[in-house]
Order: sequence, then C-alpha cells, then structure tokens
Amino acid sequence: MTTLIRRIKIAALVCGISSLAFSVFADDGANSSAGGKVSKIEIKDFMFNPQKITVKSGEKITWVNRDEEPHTVVSVGKKFQKSSALDTDQEFTITAGAPGTYEYFCSVHPKMTGTIVVEK
Repeated sequence: MTTLIRRIKIAALVCGISSLAFSVFADDGANSSAGGKVSKIEIKDFMFNPQKITVKSGEKITWVNRDEEPHTVVSVGKKFQKSSALDTDQEFTITAGAPGTYEYFCSVHPKMTGTIVVEK
C-alpha cells in the first residue's frame, strides 16, 4: 500500500511541476486574427503542410484539419499548450513566443511531425 501512495504522490508532483513550466507560446483562446499576421498549417493526407514554417515572435499560427480522421498538435518538450483532438475543418491557434525552433507532432499519429522556427 505504501508503494501505491508513493506513486500517487509522485504523479501529483510531476503534474504540478509540468503545469508550472514556462510556456514560450500562448494559446490565444479565440481562433481568429485580430490585427496580426496568421500563418496557416493545413493537416491533410496525414501530413502537416507546410511541414516547416518560419514566423515572427507574436505572430499567430493556425492548424486546420482537412482529413476525415481526428488529429492533434502536441509540442515536443511541452513548449506550447497541446490541442484537443481536431475533427474535420476544426482549427487550433497559438501565438508564437520566444525565438527558437520548436518541433511538434500528432499524438494520434506520431509519425506526423512539423517544425516551427520563430524569429525576432
């Protein structure tokens, strides 16, 4: 019983620490562009298109699922908030933060990958 309690406490600690992690991207909450440039990434044929995108810090990035299958957008290293499962024609938008290179994938289909390069 002690081992189970210890595992639960460790899991709770890990969840707490990961929620405190500094995010270099922001989920804008609204899937629209209010005055800023928006770069679109289309999800089609089990690929992110374009697979690599270069944006400026502060620019919005929107993924649109054009497949009949659900897909997600998940940052490698949890650099930005992950999307929920996107059904056909659903969108997910974030705002680029600190300059750097960020990789992401679809958690449903992990071979689907993409890269965001953020410049000043």
